[in-house]
Amino acid sequence: MRPVVTTASREKLSRRIKFLRVDHYPIGALSAATGVKIETIRYYEKIGLMPSPPRNEGRQRIYDAGHLERLSFIRRGRELGFSLDQIRELLGLVRGHGLTCAEVKTMTDGHVADIRRKVKDLKKLERVLSELAAQCSGNAVPDCPILEALSVGR
Repeated sequence: MRPVVTTASREKLSRRIKFLRVDHYPIGALSAATGVKIETIRYYEKIGLMPSPPRNEGRQRIYDAGHLERLSFIRRGRELGFSLDQIRELLGLVRGHGLTCAEVKTMTDGHVADIRRKVKDLKKLERVLSELAAQCSGNAVPDCPILEALSVGR
């Protein structure tokens, strides 16, 4: 059975395609285009990281290409581990005011140092857990070296 496409639904679809073609996005389309959840987009607006978009007659938020670009920038920054405050500063540089490129480099160098510390800590954690797992026979014996290590805190 094929779906029935009425003239009204064709017109609605045509308007929607035209609407999206002119770089106007409802929040769901912006979310789908960037991979950022709708709740997160609203949060970014609330904290001022994303500018509030205009609303249509139905009071729905309507985003433009600038919002799409900015949200994509924020998402990439988060993927790289920058905090929201750091991203706010980076956005200032993109807009032509705020940080200098040298300041961004310093921020990035500090971020890299933090990542290296975390990697070092994770490697140490991996080593300790591997040693504990190697000491554990994994059978039904009530004495478990892993639980013992957690209890003693060694």
